[in-house]
Amino acid sequence: MSTEKTLKVEALGILLFFVGVVALIFSVVSASSVLAFIGLGLTFWGAILSYIHSDEYVKGSLLNATATPILSTLNQTLDELDYNGKPVYLPPKYLNDPDESKVYIPKSSKSKLPTPEQIQSLENQNPSRDSRGFLLMAPGAELARLFEKTLGTTFTRTDLSYLVKNMPKLIVEGLEIAKEIELVQETTKPAATTGILPFQYHEGLDKIHVKITDSIYRETNREIEQMNKIHANIGDPLMSAIACAIAKSTGKPTIITDEKTSDDGRTRVEYNTIEEE
Repeated sequence: MSTEKTLKVEALGILLFFVGVVALIFSVVSASSVLAFIGLGLTFWGAILSYIHSDEYVKGSLLNATATPILSTLNQTLDELDYNGKPVYLPPKYLNDPDESKVYIPKSSKSKLPTPEQIQSLENQNPSRDSRGFLLMAPGAELARLFEKTLGTTFTRTDLSYLVKNMPKLIVEGLEIAKEIELVQETTKPAATTGILPFQYHEGLDKIHVKITDSIYRETNREIEQMNKIHANIGDPLMSAIACAIAKSTGKPTIITDEKTSDDGRTRVEYNTIEEE
């Protein structure tokens, strides 16, 4: 990338970030959830834009400094809107634009996952207390897009075996996002459906265990442990990006069922795909 183009991209990123911060400030003053989500999107895209397009990587401390407030604001907004459902990372068939990666957040913990047609109708709707659910751009959407660009493919053309084989080298050596990472796929015969989550799913049909050591988002991980709507639900940008990749490669809705980060910087994340009814 030329120096001139890099500077333009960085300038755009700074502008988006600044506008997003202003929107977040006004959302607090006016108690507007719409402004809050606009601000969240703009600040995150502004912060990540330079990371994706620049030839130099942003320091981990800067990424943590930008990611944590955004996730904290999202957690606060979900609390204020009283959304208690389990977030679901959606595969392309649920979205109007198959290249995007979005999360569906149900209003109630007892809600069932809507059909692709029902979710697509929510694309242009703003979240409110009266909504049954809403769509959110995944925090790791652009990082997942960077994964695809670096690998020279799209995850819709791959499967879980491809992710297990290629993601560790990409994340550790290619992008230097973590010191170590391990993905383990657990595929079993469908067990009896359970209702412990906001929808029925076959537990263990497609389960992915991920171990991450010294992620650049480790400080963010410690912070989100106090965020009840984010912790073990949406995750930090790296956990989110992996969820996006799993949803795309399997073609199935995906959830984060567990997440733990130890004091020594080791994180364990468990993902499960959903068998649609």
